[in-house]
Amino acid sequence: MFKLFKKMGKKQLIYALICVIFISINVFLELKIPDYMSEITVLVQTEGSTMSSILKEGGYMVACALGSLVASFVVGYFAAYVAAYFGKIIRREIFSKVGKFSTEEIKNFSTSSLITRTTNDVTQVQMLIGMGLQAIIKAPIMATWAIVKITGKNLTWSLATLIGVVVLLITIVILMLLVFPKFKIVQKLTDNLNRITRENLTGIRVIRAFNAENYQQKKFEHANEELKNVQLFNQKTMGILSPVMSLVMTTLSLAIYFIGAILIDKANMMDKISLFSDMVVFSSYAMQVLMSFMMLIMIFIIYPRASVSAKRILEVLETDEKIKDGTVTKGNEVGTVEFKHVSFKYPDAEEYMLHDISFKANRGETVAFIGSTGSGKSTLINLIPRFYDATEGEVLVDGVNVKDYKIESLNNILGYVSQKAVIFRGTIKENVAYGMNDGKKPNDKKIKEAIDVAQGTEFISKMEGTYDASISQGGTNISGGQKQRVAIARAIAREPEIYIFDDSFSALDYKTDFTLRKELKKYTKDATNLIVAQRIGTIKEADKILVIDEGKVVGMGTHKELLKNCKVYKEIALSQLSQSELEEGDK
Repeated sequence: MFKLFKKMGKKQLIYALICVIFISINVFLELKIPDYMSEITVLVQTEGSTMSSILKEGGYMVACALGSLVASFVVGYFAAYVAAYFGKIIRREIFSKVGKFSTEEIKNFSTSSLITRTTNDVTQVQMLIGMGLQAIIKAPIMATWAIVKITGKNLTWSLATLIGVVVLLITIVILMLLVFPKFKIVQKLTDNLNRITRENLTGIRVIRAFNAENYQQKKFEHANEELKNVQLFNQKTMGILSPVMSLVMTTLSLAIYFIGAILIDKANMMDKISLFSDMVVFSSYAMQVLMSFMMLIMIFIIYPRASVSAKRILEVLETDEKIKDGTVTKGNEVGTVEFKHVSFKYPDAEEYMLHDISFKANRGETVAFIGSTGSGKSTLINLIPRFYDATEGEVLVDGVNVKDYKIESLNNILGYVSQKAVIFRGTIKENVAYGMNDGKKPNDKKIKEAIDVAQGTEFISKMEGTYDASISQGGTNISGGQKQRVAIARAIAREPEIYIFDDSFSALDYKTDFTLRKELKKYTKDATNLIVAQRIGTIKEADKILVIDEGKVVGMGTHKELLKNCKVYKEIALSQLSQSELEEGDK
């Protein structure tokens, strides 16, 4: 928890200090009120007291009450500011940290858990700070000051107050031991509920198509019921505090007045007035002591969950990033990609996914990768932008090991189109001009040119607003093929040295696929193209084709060469094209 608090800026620490100062003023004024009450009590019972003297003391009481009110407002304002700003800082740090995670770190947490940590967990800590600045600081100051005030008044009254405090402390400790472990479970169950909700929303079409609404509903109800039961246990358990608090306060008041009645009955006339005054003051101070513990109880209700949330936030912030930033900003060559005896296995996996891969793609070449599903094509291509790092061997871009590059500089060299087209909420233009390349954004001319090459002009011209047409989250208002063309246009608009297409033409019809590749080849003649594909038609014109089977390169060459020399490639080709089509293509 304290590690998170260290992230506060100087301004927030100054505001926190202001809170402490005004809390001290607030406590001082509140504890002065019983003193004036005592004076008024004595004046009322003393012969010869004037009304002006009583009103004067009463005026001081009102002034203290108003001053205390103003101080409370100031404390509330600054505490709210510090808490809100702290929440902003932590959310920003989590967002920034997650943005630097490799695929490995992302998988360790899960998307739903990261969302919960960025929102719900931060809110829990923020609430603790907001209330803590007021209660955690105020309670000990008030309790200490009140105890000093009542010390020496009467041993019996002090003992009664001590018993009340001890009962409260024992109750709090027992409840904390019962509830604290449950708060860890609450956050995990919240993650699970978020996961099921996200699955339901993202897979709504499939769910409806398979009439699985009831199945999903039952899954949600089960997760919801689990969370409700744990929350119910926590709330019921912590709910015991309020009646215990009321019981202790009421009993203590009765005990003070009961003891006071006995003492007054036994005292002489002069001591009766003094004892009655002391009893009124002691009762007020004793209630202040208990109110201090009441404020602490409010914090104890929030603290366990906030503590768990803080640990979950720190798990993210303190995660060691496996992909370290290098120092190189520019390579020795232009547009080259080389694998030197590269082998790779996923973290915690026993077997290698890729085995001793070696090849080189030169500037202007188109190198394609083909193989059966799960053969390792996408894994191989993902080593270039460092979604993972090679376990053995070297991946070189422009003659430099990718591990030595500054990640930003490496990304400026590459134009990556993922296997699943990722579209962001906004407009067509904003999606194509997404991100920066060497500090520059594509201009309108470049955007339109990129869309034209990606064969997107026709469908975009029919949309309302054309290039400024609105795209919903995830691109749900356009088709899969249209999403792929927008994603391809995004890479083209960057004008990188090296294009990486990870099965990025799969949703296109054959005619659009052919035309797009034809235009792309003209437009990117000086760039290197790396293409992962399932269709022979997409890669048959490539300068070099690598056939991947079970993580190994089992064939390398042109389309014609592989048909003659690579059994695996020929099997793939025959599964998609007839013998006559293959023979016709060879002519």
